[in-house]
Amino acid sequence: MELDPLILSRIQFAFVVSFHAIFPVFTIGLASYIAVLEGLAFKTKNPVWVKLSSFWTTVFAVVFGMGVVSGIVMSFQFGTNWSNFSQASANFLGPMLSYEVITAFFLEAAFLGVLLFGRDRVPPGVHLFAAIMVATGTFISSFWILSANSWMQTPAGTELRDGIFHVTSWSEAIFNPSFQFRFAHKVIASFLTGGFVVAGVSAWYLLKGREVEANRKALSMCLWLLLILAPTQLVVGDFHGLNTLEHQPTKVAAMEGNWETSRNVPLLLFAIPDQENQRNLYEIGIPGLASLILTHEWDGEIPGLKEVAVEEQPPVAIVFWSFRIMVGLGMLMILCALTGLALRFGDRYWRSRWFLQSMRFMSVAPFIAVLTGWFVTEVGRAPWLVYGMMTQAEAVTPSLTGGMALFTLIGYVVVYSLVFTAGVYYLMRVLYEGMESSQHEPDIQSERPKRPMSAAHTKFELHDSNEQPTKQGGH
Repeated sequence: MELDPLILSRIQFAFVVSFHAIFPVFTIGLASYIAVLEGLAFKTKNPVWVKLSSFWTTVFAVVFGMGVVSGIVMSFQFGTNWSNFSQASANFLGPMLSYEVITAFFLEAAFLGVLLFGRDRVPPGVHLFAAIMVATGTFISSFWILSANSWMQTPAGTELRDGIFHVTSWSEAIFNPSFQFRFAHKVIASFLTGGFVVAGVSAWYLLKGREVEANRKALSMCLWLLLILAPTQLVVGDFHGLNTLEHQPTKVAAMEGNWETSRNVPLLLFAIPDQENQRNLYEIGIPGLASLILTHEWDGEIPGLKEVAVEEQPPVAIVFWSFRIMVGLGMLMILCALTGLALRFGDRYWRSRWFLQSMRFMSVAPFIAVLTGWFVTEVGRAPWLVYGMMTQAEAVTPSLTGGMALFTLIGYVVVYSLVFTAGVYYLMRVLYEGMESSQHEPDIQSERPKRPMSAAHTKFELHDSNEQPTKQGGH
């Protein structure tokens, strides 16, 4: 069997990006949550906020480390697997990636050490400032990365001359037509991810009766956040869809499983796209609803996939079902937020075991929604790498063979599996120890951590040295 280097390169990049994406989408939201906790601790002097901040900072350190390790190699693939694209887009993407490192990564790296190890070593105001700077760095990083990716979706401010992209307007290229919608969508998704994870972990601790006061406060904060942001994401997603319809109509046609350009298009709840025969099998839909959602008119016209050649159509089934999973999970998030509001009467939101169990399981929902949304965005762009200007086949490294691509793909899978296993092991230990381990503070002179992961490791060693760790709250 002949190995196709293009297909293998696409699989490899999809695997690496999907693996990496789940970490920053969590840390962006979590960093802001830690900054809020630090602000509350600074203002109220309540030790509960300090305990919460210390615990979630440890979690942040582990997840941030996994994100750095999994993301630092992504840029290498541009040279190994996509050299034509790297050469063609260097005038724009080169500076963009450099700006991200200089303005965001350095900022995070500089203040992360203060946040992790400086609580008893710097004034409280400085520690709060470090938390704010780390949170700010995550936003700046997402700004540059999403701007670069949005340019690939809706290129602007550049022109292609002799196979090379030349920047004609930096403002138009950076703030390209889809950037504002995608940036807002991503930021809200990050807050939702952080909120559901914190709520899920807090619910798990409440079920076990551990640190009841602190976890009740954490769950309450998250439920208020989710009540605001989950419906907001629905509105932002609507604007994003309208923008996509304008600039990437073929992607929208794949999302809706719509083959013929027509009006009064139904919203398909279920269908099996048959791309070979350019039709759907076993359709179940709501008449006119797709037209209403996408054009805000019952008889609005929706483009069909047949408007473009078959070779320019994305893999419809992947886009179609990924979109429905993402939207379905989003609606489930709204339902959870509304249920939490209803259960606030009588303080049942932290006493109802069935609700706490549901929040536990919902803690993984945002990650699935983010990944499926990413599949819609990236797979829906195929076969274009830079939409309408450069295809994936034109961008792949000419000298790359199928064997080479398969070898590196297997290598990435193996290494990332090891990284994920080690990271999850550390993370589970942090979660198992909970906030009780924050009572055991290392001596400043004898136990000064030197490595990022040692913040978690030091706590493990201290806990293991105590046969009966102290338990508080609800026991």
